[in-house]
Amino acid sequence: QVQLVESGGGLVQAGGSLRLSCAVSGGSSTTTYSMGWFRQAPGKEREFVASINWSGEITYYADSVKGRFTISRDNAKKTVYLQMNSLKPEDTALYYCAAGSVSRSTYDYIYWGQGTQVTVSS
Repeated sequence: QVQLVESGGGLVQAGGSLRLSCAVSGGSSTTTYSMGWFRQAPGKEREFVASINWSGEITYYADSVKGRFTISRDNAKKTVYLQMNSLKPEDTALYYCAAGSVSRSTYDYIYWGQGTQVTVSS
């Protein structure tokens, strides 16, 4: 059973930066999974943020974060990162890490973390 644990969330002012981490454990082939970050604001659907394939060579971003967020992974450390710069109040949400197939759809991800809260004040 693959387990995902997110960390790095917090309260930041608009224009600031945060780096989220997702530690992957369990299973025998965790480094072969593609990984994704999703977010969910109160009263809204969970939405795609970014994804990365197993080697790190292929990445996808939501238009709303392109140019501000960067997804990366360190397979030796079994950790995926989301560097978030130039944060805006509309980035406020619970951020989830997920493992599965590189995709923008929640349906293509098998394992999910519990989420880490990001709050951006104006």
